[in-house]
Amino acid sequence: MKYTRIPKTDIKVSKICLGTMTFGNQNSESDAHEQMDYALSNGVNFFDTAEMYAVPPSAATQGKTEEYIGSWFAKTDNRSDVVLATKIAGPNRGMDWIRENLSYSKANLTLALEKSLKRLQTDYIDLYQLHWPERNVNIFGQRDYKHNNTEQWQDNFEEILSILNGFVKAGKIRQFGVSNETPYGTMKFLEASKKGLPRVKTIQNAYSLINRGYENGLAEVSMREEIGLLAYSPLAFGTLSGKYIKYPKTVGRVSLFPRYSRYSSEQSTNAIQKYLELAESHNISLAHLALAFVNQQPFVTSNIIGATTMTQLKENISSVDIILSEEILNEIEAIHAVIPNPAP
Repeated sequence: MKYTRIPKTDIKVSKICLGTMTFGNQNSESDAHEQMDYALSNGVNFFDTAEMYAVPPSAATQGKTEEYIGSWFAKTDNRSDVVLATKIAGPNRGMDWIRENLSYSKANLTLALEKSLKRLQTDYIDLYQLHWPERNVNIFGQRDYKHNNTEQWQDNFEEILSILNGFVKAGKIRQFGVSNETPYGTMKFLEASKKGLPRVKTIQNAYSLINRGYENGLAEVSMREEIGLLAYSPLAFGTLSGKYIKYPKTVGRVSLFPRYSRYSSEQSTNAIQKYLELAESHNISLAHLALAFVNQQPFVTSNIIGATTMTQLKENISSVDIILSEEILNEIEAIHAVIPNPAP
């Protein structure tokens, strides 16, 4: 395994992070424990979860993922071996089964953190993240930003950091990160932190061969401000394994849950086909090509992989040993130039 550090901290994390959102729906508790056992034994010390999980989100499965991680901690007594990240759900997503009001108020942040700590059977979270902004932004498959003139949101960056600062002082969280964030929001948090408040250390955003939008503005923020990308969906819901092209009847998230069509457009499929041909021409799997590409980006702190089978998990973790040559990287850029960011 290869390791990096959460920027501006002494927290060492594996370059591969175990994503857990299938725990509680596609994966049983025993499946989850097996995955965590294997990941940790192969050097993966960084796990990411969220209060919203499992996915797809529902009242029946909300919190299950954290519960499975918590039961694993209780069984194995290895909490100290894991850098643990979780997220609080934000508003405007129709999930009032989590809380009636999902704003990032002091009451909600406190309640969410306490419930996560209880489910996870731990006293502290290493990295606590805002799952998405309160304000209207273009995320989750929305390509362009469209301003909402009737939006009720008001600037509360400093207020949120002040609340989180209380959690840090209480020893309940160590570091703070954002997710599905924009350059505007990230820089506003950075500016607010200059008043002696917690500094945002990471951004968890989608990033893959077919969604390189992070490079448009946030990559510069990452490099100049030392904020690490925790790349999610590096295999674009599994489409970048090539399985849906090679085996159209594959049963997976995309086929099981029609709502997950973000990476299945004609343009995305065309790009994936080209990347599949490139991988096969160099005798590597498309999954290894896609994951290694993400691993090698200088602004990536950790690459969040997820799996529903142990075979997938093993292949995904082993991508850390793949180094893409300059020749392959140039061929990737050639495809990207023809079909740039087909998936938002």
